Amino acid sequence: MEYKSPAYHVIPVPIEQIRPNTYNPNTVAPPEMKLLYDSIRADGYTMPIVCYYSQMAESYIIVDGFHRYRVMLEHPDIYEREHGMLPVSVIDKPIDQRMASTIRHNRARGNHDVDLMSNIVKELHELGRSDAWISRHLGMDRDEILRLKQITGLAALFRDVKFGKAWRPVGTEEMDDDDE
Repeated sequence: MEYKSPAYHVIPVPIEQIRPNTYNPNTVAPPEMKLLYDSIRADGYTMPIVCYYSQMAESYIIVDGFHRYRVMLEHPDIYEREHGMLPVSVIDKPIDQRMASTIRHNRARGNHDVDLMSNIVKELHELGRSDAWISRHLGMDRDEILRLKQITGLAALFRDVKFGKAWRPVGTEEMDDDDE
């Protein structure tokens, strides 16, 4: 079967059936939120919200498009014009893949809150994802992953990290344990 991108199957979904995810580290400053509102007011929704459908919650969980969702929630004129419906493109992936998708979408166009981003790395680690997986799927280098792990301060995140031998200042080679 030939692959068909989710964008070719956009569906209208009542905003009441859509929920934000709990892990998105992306933030948008008020001037950019106003610009997004102005854009949606002038051009309509030109890009669908990307969601995962949760049968258990009977709702669509946002993977990408939280701020477009917020515009409809916060602006009655947009809600009324769109009849409370958002265009949704649905992906069906497990949570780790959805987190990676969110980060890829965000990194392609914006900035992240560092604390929230470090929590994503922590959660992916707790889900059993390696640094190599995080690097490959989130587009981060090893140093960035290490810095984000340091922010959380959890020793468990460093369990598999190989550290080099500690250096000793010149002239301390003859010191024995009593001198230190």
